[in-house]
Amino acid sequence: MDFTITGEIAQTANFTLHTGEYLWASKGAIVSYSQGIDWDLKIPGGVGAAIKRSLAGEGIALTYVQSYYDHQRLVLAANAPGHIAVWDLAASGPVLATRGAFLAAWGTNLDITATIARRAGAAVFGGAGLLLQKVSGVGKVLIHGSGDFLDHELAAGEEVLVSTGNLAAFSETVDYNIRGVGGIKKIVFGREGIFMTKLTGPGRVMLQSLKRGLAAGAR
Repeated sequence: MDFTITGEIAQTANFTLHTGEYLWASKGAIVSYSQGIDWDLKIPGGVGAAIKRSLAGEGIALTYVQSYYDHQRLVLAANAPGHIAVWDLAASGPVLATRGAFLAAWGTNLDITATIARRAGAAVFGGAGLLLQKVSGVGKVLIHGSGDFLDHELAAGEEVLVSTGNLAAFSETVDYNIRGVGGIKKIVFGREGIFMTKLTGPGRVMLQSLKRGLAAGAR
């Protein structure tokens, strides 16, 4: 399967699929496709995984796209301003995507489900919600970020504090928690809320320069 990412303000993922090749995509992501391609709504991981994925913001089902001929074209987009980045599961391990960040995935032995945030405080106040979209296996995942990406590789024990809404995706090995901003003046006038998201390595962290909620409100 060949693909390119094009565009400046709202990028698209452009695929060339051959006979029998398939991928999973977020619902509503299809822009266009050749007549040799078919798609349907399917539930990866069964009913239990579907319920959790719905709570993670991806809906009960995902879009399953398959090609029945060679050299078929498919275009995907997130229908929002921003950029698309590739997460290689073999290189970076399983990925946890925040609400709206998952665009597509393909490969072998893929497991696409939702996982509960490990810490209750992060689940309630971390800005990513109780459940995160998790993709593991061997293959690639496309992550959509609002605005531009800031990509970090955290060493073991290294921390980064992230404003609510600016977290797009991170490695399963990264610890996801919260920390209070501290001080009444910061809370009242800082416009960052009461908590910041604290991420502790090791692992990869992908931030988005625009807060997801603000980008959605601009549409």
